[in-house]
Amino acid sequence: MARRFCGSLLLLAVCALGALGNNGAHAQPTAPISFGKSVVPLNGPWKFQIGDSPTDPRTGEPLWAEPGFDDSHWETVDLTPQPGTVDPFDRDQRYVQGWTTKGHPGYWGYAWYRIRVPVAAEPGEKLALATYGWVDDGYQIFAQGELLGSLGKFGGDGKWPVVYFTQPAMFVLPQSPSLARSAPGGNDLAPSSTQTVSFRVWMGPVRLSHHPFTGGFHYAPLLGEAGAIAAQNHIAWLELVRQYAFSRFLSGVLLLLTVVAASLILFDRSDSVYLWVASAFLLAAVRESCFSLASLTPLLSIRGFFLLLEVFLAPLAIGAWAMVWWKWFQLRRPAWAPMAIAALTVLDMVFGLFGGDLLYDIPHSLGAVFHVSSGVVRLVLLAFLAFIVGKGIRDQGREGWLVLPAVVLMAFGQFQSELIRLQLHGTFFAFGNVIFYSEAADLALAAVIALLLLRRLLLSVRRQRQMALDVKQAQELHLVLMPREQPPIPGLAIETEYRPAREVGGDFFQIVQHPSDGSVLIVAGDVVGKGLRAGMLVALLVGAIRTATDTSLDPEFVLGVLNKRLLRRGDAQATCLALSIALDGQAALANAGHMAPYLNAEALPMEGALPLGMIEGAEPSLMRFKLAVGDKLLLMSDGIAEAMDAEGQLFGFERVQELVRSAKSAAVVAAEAQRFGQEDDISVIFVTRTALLEPASA
Repeated sequence: MARRFCGSLLLLAVCALGALGNNGAHAQPTAPISFGKSVVPLNGPWKFQIGDSPTDPRTGEPLWAEPGFDDSHWETVDLTPQPGTVDPFDRDQRYVQGWTTKGHPGYWGYAWYRIRVPVAAEPGEKLALATYGWVDDGYQIFAQGELLGSLGKFGGDGKWPVVYFTQPAMFVLPQSPSLARSAPGGNDLAPSSTQTVSFRVWMGPVRLSHHPFTGGFHYAPLLGEAGAIAAQNHIAWLELVRQYAFSRFLSGVLLLLTVVAASLILFDRSDSVYLWVASAFLLAAVRESCFSLASLTPLLSIRGFFLLLEVFLAPLAIGAWAMVWWKWFQLRRPAWAPMAIAALTVLDMVFGLFGGDLLYDIPHSLGAVFHVSSGVVRLVLLAFLAFIVGKGIRDQGREGWLVLPAVVLMAFGQFQSELIRLQLHGTFFAFGNVIFYSEAADLALAAVIALLLLRRLLLSVRRQRQMALDVKQAQELHLVLMPREQPPIPGLAIETEYRPAREVGGDFFQIVQHPSDGSVLIVAGDVVGKGLRAGMLVALLVGAIRTATDTSLDPEFVLGVLNKRLLRRGDAQATCLALSIALDGQAALANAGHMAPYLNAEALPMEGALPLGMIEGAEPSLMRFKLAVGDKLLLMSDGIAEAMDAEGQLFGFERVQELVRSAKSAAVVAAEAQRFGQEDDISVIFVTRTALLEPASA
């Protein structure tokens, strides 16, 4: 009759949520609850006791899990939600506060919950329990003294349990011997039995440093028919996945910005701020990924999560952002600032390790001191950050004001745990998603930084275009300074070839003919370095050569003038030689560290000398010789000998010797070295002594 009435109802009644004594003496009033395929919360009253159970010497099982244990002297705890009390994270009204607000402030460790549940079910039907919501931190569940399962890893031999953030779980209750019951009027009800359910809960001290309402159950477990419990458990999982969807979305956004910021270095390799921004975003992305991993999987324990989050990621994030703005404003003073940021970051990590209740052997009171110290260090870091931004505003004005919103958002996001401890919740609930204030701040920060990076990139591109124009103009100036066509010089055939390794080269040469006696001065050199700076030094030296030759064409005098021009200009040095050739072939050569010329394919035996710009009054090596008609003199820069092929093999002086013997022109020499693998500027001057043409007689 009852089955025909209930149809598909598999679970018929749950009676009296109360406690029964060993022999029924401690029975409490019961109120029958009848339902179909549904679940009911086990609000209580529960029996509660802090500490851990002794072990039954016969069975090795905890005595407090046994059905017959007398728990009448334990505290009574009600898990019924109270009006006005909601979950501080998602505002769930089913939330209840933990044992730290119910007479056990500051307590961490083991505690037990017990309840006796008279139930009536259809024969063969299975009952199940489900936990969901928030339980601090892990637990083992017993029914009729039998261990059904656990959330966390509970080992023996005094080892601390490894616990995780609460995830929905379902446990099927064992079937017990039942008693037949009759309803008024003689109708039979389903067989009834009493289930003794016990929870062995363990909370680590790390919770005490993060929430003021911790300890044990915050949501009543659910009891019902196994199929209904399974459906409820599935719904709880879907809700959990949805609640933290924003965290997964944010981690993806931050990871994308990490890649974008890092790739910007390809557009401007001189600006390291892009790498610092990428590092800061990567740390934030790792933090969000760890949060999702800890919330949805048993891969990251609570202890491991807070170790990563507060000991490593949070201090490193503040330090990284401080360096971002230091590099952003291109600050140089005080020079010790980066080291101070690094030292404060390390100090914050150390204090966080000892102050986060992550080391269980440190008393909570001592850990609180370290925790306050960590907060002080973090405030000092933020003050340092404010100093950097203030200096940026003072030095750069508008640029500093533009980054101020990003700095405020970043600083706000670093005090999430402090907001929670002040019972400001630190979260809001939107479209079924739990969003932490720090996450909202990070998303806004990502948007602001993206705009700032775009603006900085555009300015960088504009500067690079201007720099490219400057380089082009310098290249044109350099080519103008290098003589391409030389007017005929009696008695000499001079051929020149110049091939720079970069847009602006560092080699130079000048050919100056005396206006009266027909002699000629050839000056060739190579400044240290390449690029625009080298081009500017070339312009300086060429101007000095033209000024000096207005006074004298003496090679030693000219090198002395050039040496004075380079002195006290930092690391401005150059190798150089000056060669004067008279109309009759008499030659004077002064060399300051330059590659020795080749006369008729043989290197001139010159003594070594210091390059220009090294010391004041440096004396070049001097040599005098005479060029006969038909003699060939080859002057070249070290870019010939330093040419390198794809395998890293140098052209070398042996190949230079062979090339000089076979080469017919300066262009051939330069082309051969360039073909081998040009690494440096190549300049070649080929001088041939020719016969003087006598004027025809009248």
